[in-house]
Amino acid sequence: MDVLIKIAQLLVSLSILIVMHELGHFTLSRIFKVRVEKFYLFFDAGFSLFKKKVGDTEYGIGWLPLGGYVKISGMIDESLDREQMKKPPQPWEFRSKKAWQRLLIMLGGVIVNFLLALFIYILVFFKWGESYVPVDRLEYGFAFDSTFVEMGLRNGDKIISLDGEQVEKWTAIHPDIVVNGTKLIQVEREGTMMDIRVPEGMISRLLKIQYAMEPRVPCVIGVVVDDGGMEKAGARVGDRLIAVNGEPVQFYDEFLDKTRGTPLKSFGLTMLRGADTLQMEVTTNQEGLFGFQRKFYFDFFDPVEVKYSFFQSIPAGINHGVDITKSYLKQLKMLFKPETKAYEELGGFIKIGSIFPSTWDWQSFWNMTAFLSIILAIMNILPIPALDGGHVMFLLFEMITGRKPGDKFMEYAQIVGMVLLLSLLLYANLNDIIGLFNK
Repeated sequence: MDVLIKIAQLLVSLSILIVMHELGHFTLSRIFKVRVEKFYLFFDAGFSLFKKKVGDTEYGIGWLPLGGYVKISGMIDESLDREQMKKPPQPWEFRSKKAWQRLLIMLGGVIVNFLLALFIYILVFFKWGESYVPVDRLEYGFAFDSTFVEMGLRNGDKIISLDGEQVEKWTAIHPDIVVNGTKLIQVEREGTMMDIRVPEGMISRLLKIQYAMEPRVPCVIGVVVDDGGMEKAGARVGDRLIAVNGEPVQFYDEFLDKTRGTPLKSFGLTMLRGADTLQMEVTTNQEGLFGFQRKFYFDFFDPVEVKYSFFQSIPAGINHGVDITKSYLKQLKMLFKPETKAYEELGGFIKIGSIFPSTWDWQSFWNMTAFLSIILAIMNILPIPALDGGHVMFLLFEMITGRKPGDKFMEYAQIVGMVLLLSLLLYANLNDIIGLFNK
């Protein structure tokens, strides 16, 4: 069921973004009196699931959910309609319009996707505001992945700044280190300030980590799983684990270190329930689990709650969208640095779908949709033939030189672009499949 919910969210989100993107091209085409022959959600290779002609335009839904398209009269696009281009240009065709008008038509989808993202972020801030736990409230510091431990960090360290820039939101620490190429991490360890240097060549390893760190918290039971080891031993919600086999335990990461997911093994656990200290013998299951879910950091620390009026949400949403765009551009730049091996993390539909939560949460859904809208805008503006950016590149060449690329050249460019895009799509989704088997 969790997988189905993720798939449903991905399909709904992509459908919204594709329709809005193509609507950008469609609207500007109509403004400049260019005929649009088709407007499709998803590709209709061979057949369509639905189609209806209204005026000059056929609206439809294809069966292949890899995108969508509008077929604009008099334009060399992925349809490679050679017969139309052999005929004399007509006033309603794309090729008959001025270069600046054609440029705006090509930019229409990207513009709409970027503005849509800002609009969504504005409404998200207005509806839900912001809620986060500032770093300075995480009194127990962090529990780190082994890669961070190799760098010199220790569980319990409090991260104060990255390259001298103070940290406010802990969720941004790992992405900032990777994207900005942080060289120096300043931490507080047992009351002493220390500098941890990020070794050269570490970025490629940090990119592969999904859960780099989390706020360190006591090991307190939040949920007792039915028929699990904890329930059989008599554990209750709210019990705090303070020792394993007689060895003191204060934090959840220490509990994991002492048990290490060992299957079918009995452990003597010491629990604190109110003022009472209880001894329990708990046996793990075949997966090495004790049958409980712990309380997380948001159960221990008070968050900052920020509410926005509608007019306050406008600059907040715009600034957030711009920050996300800058961050993604930095991530994209890393793909062209072989030493980071960022290309190994390039993912397809499985990776995108996995980002959505396993329960339908509207705040998360809209945040993810806005983020994907920015990705769609950036990817489409790349100067690759068959993408909007490829057409923009050739139109800028025409506007600067006064020379229009020939139809044959544009046709070959489209073919090269489509081969390149299909190769990237295959590579990204192959990465997803390999990742599933490597788990």
